[in-house]
Amino acid sequence: MRMDNRTKRTIAAGVFAAALLLGGCGQPNAGPRPGPPEVAVMTIRPQQVVIATELTGRTSAHLVSDVRPQVGGIIQKRLFTEGADVKAGQPLYQIDPATYQAALNNARAGLARAEASLSAIRLKADRLRDLWADKAVSRQDVDDAEAALKQTEADIQFWKATVETAQINLKYTTVTAPISGRIGRSSVTPGALVTAHQPAALAVIQQLDPMYVDVPQSTADLLRLRKNLAEGKLQRDGTLRNKVRLILEDGTPYPQAGSLQFLDVTVDPSTGSVVLRIVFPNPQGVLLPGMFVRAVVQEGFDKKAILMPQQAISQDPKGNPLAYTVDARGIVQKRGLVLDRAIGNTWLVSSGLAAGDRLIVEGGLKVKPGDAVKVVPFEGGDRGPNATPAAKTP
Repeated sequence: MRMDNRTKRTIAAGVFAAALLLGGCGQPNAGPRPGPPEVAVMTIRPQQVVIATELTGRTSAHLVSDVRPQVGGIIQKRLFTEGADVKAGQPLYQIDPATYQAALNNARAGLARAEASLSAIRLKADRLRDLWADKAVSRQDVDDAEAALKQTEADIQFWKATVETAQINLKYTTVTAPISGRIGRSSVTPGALVTAHQPAALAVIQQLDPMYVDVPQSTADLLRLRKNLAEGKLQRDGTLRNKVRLILEDGTPYPQAGSLQFLDVTVDPSTGSVVLRIVFPNPQGVLLPGMFVRAVVQEGFDKKAILMPQQAISQDPKGNPLAYTVDARGIVQKRGLVLDRAIGNTWLVSSGLAAGDRLIVEGGLKVKPGDAVKVVPFEGGDRGPNATPAAKTP
């Protein structure tokens, strides 16, 4: 089949256009190439930081005393207001004293009778001794008189002890407060029968100023603290030692500072912890027994603490903490970290960072180790207390 000239010209024009199109696709892109990614960094500066541990515990009264009767009888009166403050020795209950008064009167009468017969028996014994010297009486008569004298003297001592016992029992019919403090509700009312040393307390008195706070601390933390002190990582001074702050159940700080009184010497085998007892002044009665509180115990201070913002922490596939830094050439480096504890919105770093390191705080997700980056200073609000913005590279 033969093509005409018009068809030949159309095919030639199409081939020429295709050649031009293919030639145009091979031309290089004349647009600008992207630069290195930008990251915000800060330079780590160690400084002195107070190291504290927050422990949970409960409050308990400084002194607690159960009020119990020491004699039995019928309660005649209750002499206090429930929930009021009482003083040591203040009368609280009055037990019917009639039978104890009668016992005292009987003992006094027996004592008077024994004392009245003492003079006559002593004179008789003296006369018989003189007569026996003259051989006018037998030795048996003298011995009987001396025995009667000793028996009367013993009776006097017995009745004196009986009188003293009766006086004590009569005094116990007035039940008094053993300690000063705040008394709770009464478990008995007038007309109730009570017995001596009964197991149920009539009322409970608690001394609320000062107040104890008992908090458990694990033996692992205790050993770590002692190790850090021994190695010089932590230090103490006279103003810092034993200082404790308290946070109440609603999160508000307690205005009074406390002091560590003692560390228990026995480890609880079920929890592996020991109890710290802390004393807090409680002049306003804010603290009540049984309250759940948090005690912030200051362990010491680290003169060269390294803190980093929590947002700068990353993790490897195994969950180990790491961070990215930028070296002097502007290259990203990966650092494995050992973290001690959280302090505010920062982490206390045990190892992995050093003074002068430029830590990537923002932009770390878009870079990897070995990448060249552009450094800008971090100016966020979560900056650590011992970190300063890195110098901007030209």
